[in-house]
Amino acid sequence: MPKKNSNQINQIIQAIRGFKGKPFNIKQLSTALGNSIKLSDIELLLHQMQAVNDIEKVAEGRFQMSNMSNDKEGTLDLNAKGNGYLVPDDGSPDVFIHKKNLHTAFNNDRIKVNIFNTRNTEKPEGEVIEVLDRAKTKVTGILEIRNGFGLVMPDDKRIYVPLVLDLNQLTGVKDGDKIVVEIVSWDMDEETPNIELRDVLGKPGEHETEMNAIVLEYGFETSFPESVEAYADKIITTISNDEIKKRKDLRNVLTFTIDPEDAKDFDDAISFQVLSNGHFEIGVHIADVSHYMPEGSVLDIEAYNRATSVYLVDRTIPMLPEVLSNGVCSLRPNEDKLTFSAMFEMDEKGNIYNEWFGKTIIHSARRFSYEEAQERLDAKAGDLHEVLTQLNEIAHILKSERFKKGAINFETEEVKFKLDDKGAPMSIFIKVRKDAHKLIEEFMLLANRKVAEFVAKKRPQPTFVYRVHDQPSPEKIMVFNKVAKRFGYNIDGQSLNALAKSYNQITEKSEGKPEQHIIQQMAIRTMAKAIYTTQKTEHYGLAFDYYTHFTSPIRRYPDVMAHRLLFHYLNKGNSPASGEYEQKCKHSTQREIQAAEAERASTKYKQVEYLKTNVGNVYEGIISGITEWGIYVEIIENKCEGMCRLMDIPGDYYIFDEKQYCIIGKRKRKKYEMGQKVKVQVVKADLVKRQLDFKIVE
Repeated sequence: MPKKNSNQINQIIQAIRGFKGKPFNIKQLSTALGNSIKLSDIELLLHQMQAVNDIEKVAEGRFQMSNMSNDKEGTLDLNAKGNGYLVPDDGSPDVFIHKKNLHTAFNNDRIKVNIFNTRNTEKPEGEVIEVLDRAKTKVTGILEIRNGFGLVMPDDKRIYVPLVLDLNQLTGVKDGDKIVVEIVSWDMDEETPNIELRDVLGKPGEHETEMNAIVLEYGFETSFPESVEAYADKIITTISNDEIKKRKDLRNVLTFTIDPEDAKDFDDAISFQVLSNGHFEIGVHIADVSHYMPEGSVLDIEAYNRATSVYLVDRTIPMLPEVLSNGVCSLRPNEDKLTFSAMFEMDEKGNIYNEWFGKTIIHSARRFSYEEAQERLDAKAGDLHEVLTQLNEIAHILKSERFKKGAINFETEEVKFKLDDKGAPMSIFIKVRKDAHKLIEEFMLLANRKVAEFVAKKRPQPTFVYRVHDQPSPEKIMVFNKVAKRFGYNIDGQSLNALAKSYNQITEKSEGKPEQHIIQQMAIRTMAKAIYTTQKTEHYGLAFDYYTHFTSPIRRYPDVMAHRLLFHYLNKGNSPASGEYEQKCKHSTQREIQAAEAERASTKYKQVEYLKTNVGNVYEGIISGITEWGIYVEIIENKCEGMCRLMDIPGDYYIFDEKQYCIIGKRKRKKYEMGQKVKVQVVKADLVKRQLDFKIVE
């Protein structure tokens, strides 16, 4: 190693200070030095400084002055302007990341960020120094073939760098095709990623092309790897006598399922019997997925990566292969099935006298659709109508008790489509939830709450997977209150109980009215998002001190984790460390968000497709969103939402007034506000962009 050149070292130190704590690479340092020192000499001098701890290496090819490192890990959230925020794992405030400092990170990636300064006292700012885990490596987009290369125009507009393919990869691919490319590598000192063509989806705008693109766009896969399918196909589906002996045998107890008419995966069942003391024994039986899916198997790894099933308008992308989800784990009628159960001794008032949790074997005697169960509740006739009625009465009591304790009614209008045999939407309707739906829901809530309570009250408190929901922020409550007042409603935010009560009153009063969907959606946006975590806190929306997800392991990985941990503790196992489970909780929360976004995208696509044949028609709508570039309007008749650009609003020059949260004309001072009724004309329906353009009709 050459002797330390103190003059050059001092020059380098002065240049490094100019980065104000930000990491740098050799080229950046050379530029800061005015190219006065050779790159090879800079490299040697940096190694000398690193050896004596003057600087430290914070990432491959990137350095920083020692004792200035302030790294945080978390998830990247990119906004429409291309800038990002680190959402830290430790729950500390978000860290702003300018787009020039993203360094190969994309939306939802898990990243490590170096915090180098603050823009103000509240908002820390940083730079991505490492991508820890990519949310997705596959990107969908439309191919544009140019002279000497192919350019991919991504569906995800938050992809902020060009995606370029060599022409030798494009044999048989046509200009304008929608394709799938995979990011195979991307070093931080490279401007663009190295990508390879993986699939050709077809012509943009076509049903199959766009539905498959939505699945891939949000980081899911349309099929399972061969190794996973092969593993699933070898699963032993027969139930041995030895296995039955390990379980409580409930095959002679009346058991049935209630599910949607078109459901294929039945992961929960209800049992009912009258005890000698006049009480009822009510069982909630859940498919024992963990029995068939050993931890660490290829099947388990794939289920964890997916973390959830995805429900698009016309299809389900399952978390588990069909042999499990629709076969061995599905609680189909007239078949013996392995289950994990929560059993409750209850009276007709819903009081609980005893509870039991454990592995069972059941035999469902009946499969009800929601409609069939509802017919029996309404008519007080038909098979098992007495049992259904008794369960329904208890469910009503359980729900009433929840609301007395401050639960919030999250009842929402669910937009559904009637599709033809080619998948095209013929009509749009709102799914109606009746007592049969709510009956099942209340007993699932009961099982989830009691399982969480059973584990959380152990001492010392062991590691577990909880579903928690924080209180809403005062700022969001203020915005919602302003919208609610337009319809004559008012939010009482003086206490959490009063807030919950006023939310429920608004939901009830708006039912059946044109503004119902807007009010419900605004109420949900006001609430904090529920998450998975090992840190037990309350579930504000349900008014539960203890809550988990235990009842849907076929379609949610956190339920599988809850099953495994509960079984471990029932067998006197010691608590595992929480770190690994906390990371799995964060992953599951993120995948849940991505699945919800994919589901919304498929709904939006079908709404656009529906209105494509109605371009030029005029509808009455309600303003559902306001931005600096336009207003969103939801059509009352069909719940389709589109945008009216500010420049296209007739009669004045309109601007966004952030303080009043409205659009206002500069000359005439006319206002457009959230919740206001307007008439709009459908101007354009873009299937590829999944966008509707409206024009306000005076």
